[in-house]
Amino acid sequence: MPIYEFHCHKCDQDFETLVMRSDDVICCPKCDSKKVRRLMSGFAHKSAGGKMTSSHGGCASCAGGSCATCH
Repeated sequence: MPIYEFHCHKCDQDFETLVMRSDDVICCPKCDSKKVRRLMSGFAHKSAGGKMTSSHGGCASCAGGSCATCH
């Protein structure tokens, strides 16, 4: 069961959610809108220094703009 990233068009919020089935209706957790689109997700891997790095600038839950600051 993959976790997908979404963007809400109504409140401009990015969020992640676990999708159980492909026909699940996804709603924004902030404003409950169904006007969301799935984002292209990056992936993380361990670098030579042992730190986790991401293929993009950060994830929706990271306030610091980098997953390394919160994971």
